[in-house]
Amino acid sequence: MDADGKVLGRLASAVAQHLSGKLKPQYTPFLDTGDFVVVVNAEKVAFTGNKLDAKMYRRHTGFPGGLKEIAAGKLRATKPEQVIEAAVRGMLPKTKLGRKMIKKLKVYAGPSHPHVAQVSVS
Repeated sequence: MDADGKVLGRLASAVAQHLSGKLKPQYTPFLDTGDFVVVVNAEKVAFTGNKLDAKMYRRHTGFPGGLKEIAAGKLRATKPEQVIEAAVRGMLPKTKLGRKMIKKLKVYAGPSHPHVAQVSVS
């Protein structure tokens, strides 16, 4: 999928559907029937409103006073892959199955990636 100019939430929703296999006729909620997804141009993903400044990504070190936060605009400038991964992770199940699904997501900042489609041998 190409993230160039796409709104983050709408892109993440489509990616999560492909990862979970909800678009397939053999979808089963307790089985991993999804596909691998490669997202390119993560640095060009769009935000609506003033989310570049207002949206904060937070994590905690585990130590007292260890809350770290970074604005969406700054994170997109430094590590654009993490913005898309965080959005998709929030839309997947918070179970062992969801952790298995997120491993099938590959995100790249630029337009090139090392993955190729499967070629059938006949």
